[in-house]
Amino acid sequence: MARKIVWICLVLICLAGIAPAAFAGANLTVYPVVFAHGSFGFDKVAGVYYFGDDYGTFVGKPCLSGGACNGYLNKAQKAYATKVWAFQSSEERGLWLSEQIEGIMEAAGKDHVNIIGHSQGGVDARKAAKELREVKGYTVVKVMASISSNHRGCPLGKSGMDLDEDHPLLSNLFELVLENFYGDIILDTPGNDLYAMFKGVMYNDYDPYDGEDTGIKAFNENYPVDTSVDTGAASRYISFITAQNGLSRNPLLAVFTAITGEIDGNGYCVGDCDGDGASGCGNNNPYDLDDDGLVGINSQQMGFRMKYVNMPFFFDWVQVDSGVGYAGDLNNPTEAQMTSSRSLMDADHFDPIFIGPDLFDEMEFYAAIIDYMAKNGG
Repeated sequence: MARKIVWICLVLICLAGIAPAAFAGANLTVYPVVFAHGSFGFDKVAGVYYFGDDYGTFVGKPCLSGGACNGYLNKAQKAYATKVWAFQSSEERGLWLSEQIEGIMEAAGKDHVNIIGHSQGGVDARKAAKELREVKGYTVVKVMASISSNHRGCPLGKSGMDLDEDHPLLSNLFELVLENFYGDIILDTPGNDLYAMFKGVMYNDYDPYDGEDTGIKAFNENYPVDTSVDTGAASRYISFITAQNGLSRNPLLAVFTAITGEIDGNGYCVGDCDGDGASGCGNNNPYDLDDDGLVGINSQQMGFRMKYVNMPFFFDWVQVDSGVGYAGDLNNPTEAQMTSSRSLMDADHFDPIFIGPDLFDEMEFYAAIIDYMAKNGG
């Protein structure tokens, strides 16, 4: 009995000794962190943040006073939620995002920023970064992180446009509910264009004869993953890839699955070989771990693929997975970058944002990204 008591005391002493390190939070970034929301998104509505935990508390809010906050952040951390159109092309959304970032830089008194973009927000960030480069004359963005982003297209885009062609009455209802009600009334942002968004998130140009050069393929050529000193839009590009099997998704994703069909997103080919609106193809098994309900894994890697390590009782961390290589030419990825299941995050498309409930710890996840930014020039 005495030996057991001594053993328990030793364990408690050890735990007391490691507690500060175990529960330490993110290092402070030198430059502000800017959050860019995805399609259907916003900064906050009725106090609920897009980049929030399951209760809508902003993941970038440090604990300076009372109220809900992210206790993993340094109290001096500067983070900002931005707001662009819920439905628009990344050309337009990225331009508006760059204008907001200029204002953030001026308010913070900083000449650089870091960007975290979810879904289409990770694509918008590349447009914004290049625009800032051209306006300022230097590389403004230090670290650009994308999460669940459609860098090589998303089946929702083509399916949405096909819906307009094949089922006009259903399409009109879809547009009324999403674009007019959701976009203009709830978010009060005139200028939404649902079909510009659809055409922008698919890989190829939907209509080569309409006088518009749309699609992610052309976008990637105009806004490459460029870190060069003379033309680079960001100093470092990183991406997080989400995927779940079809049986464990958020029920909300059933709406999109009904439009797109079950995504088969881990087959390799350059270009949209199966005509689903995204680069790549399937492996003839749409129910394996190959998409997050909206975007296939063959579309999500930009720059370095990141591994998110969840550490119970310790602060989580992220690191580069060098096993799949660096995705610098987004229109010509390697087979591994399109099909590998390495470092996939077990999450659906909405788990990294406020839509829950789920078991995903949004607060610690984003704090881990911010910590990585702080340690890598951000």
